[in-house]
Amino acid sequence: MCEGARTAVCGGAAAHDVDVVTTGGRKKIPAHSSVLASASPVLACIIERRQQDRESGKIGGRTVVRIRGVSDDAAAAFVRVLYAGSRCGELGGGAEEDSDEDMDKYAVQVLVLAHAYQVAWLKRCCEVSIGARLTADSVVDVLQLAGLCDAPRLRLRCTRLLAKEFKAVEKTEAWRFLQENDPWQELDILQRLHDADLRRRRWRRKRAEQRVYMELSEAMDCLLHICTEGCTEVGPAGQAPAAKPCRRYATCRGLQLLIRHFSQCHRKSCARCQRMWQLLRLHSALCDRPDQCNTPLCTRFKTKEQEKADDDDDKWGLLVKKVKAASVFSSLATRKQMTSSTLC
Repeated sequence: MCEGARTAVCGGAAAHDVDVVTTGGRKKIPAHSSVLASASPVLACIIERRQQDRESGKIGGRTVVRIRGVSDDAAAAFVRVLYAGSRCGELGGGAEEDSDEDMDKYAVQVLVLAHAYQVAWLKRCCEVSIGARLTADSVVDVLQLAGLCDAPRLRLRCTRLLAKEFKAVEKTEAWRFLQENDPWQELDILQRLHDADLRRRRWRRKRAEQRVYMELSEAMDCLLHICTEGCTEVGPAGQAPAAKPCRRYATCRGLQLLIRHFSQCHRKSCARCQRMWQLLRLHSALCDRPDQCNTPLCTRFKTKEQEKADDDDDKWGLLVKKVKAASVFSSLATRKQMTSSTLC
């Protein structure tokens, strides 16, 4: 900030051409019309209208801009921050400390002014400053302020804190006052919390489903590996098992035990055997070379699937698509890791 502008904000007489008058006219802040007009389109319109009235002779003296609805100190802080610049935290010299102090003391009132005068960058800074000091006692009032000032980031911050500490918020005086005087606002808050909880549950369910598809994809890779190369306990027909475990031995070991049980069990209602049948069927649905595949029953399952292709089996088809997509994502991630390690 230039030295002349800083002097003007502090009340000096360095070529200022506008007087900012606060509530009740008890305080006048000398300022520059170019600085105010460049910071706010609303202030630019006000200053232009005042200057036209002065040129036409309707009013005399210096151009006056009135800032009402907040305390005198908050209005002065608003003007100082406008002079400080449009980048919070990147101010020069003592202006940075002054701006930070103003934001700490008057962030709520400055947010109202930033919204009224359409100063977008200052509005974002106020949202960050207020959101950083949110507590269970103040979150209800701040949420209402965020709604009045159209501050979506601050509203989201409040909603997250409400969802996290709702039991503490329910005990506050602000929440009790809201229940007694504004039941529609209470209902809106409860609906927001309910929607957030539903979204969180859907996200967790989707993550759990994705893990299942990834595990099935890994099981398909291990099954193909066992039937083609063999592992420590099970190998292809006519070959001895491998001496060393593979890199996916945690999954491969369980699959080998399941294969050994499947080859020895003769019960018709065995749950483990049914699981193995499903894995073999899933492999057959994913396999693109059944004629060259060493996996047992691959060709048989492939033929059966083709014979009943006209039958509706949406769930099975969706499962095959999901596992295939998980396999593609897994291969891409592996390839990316290998590329990164090669570059390093």
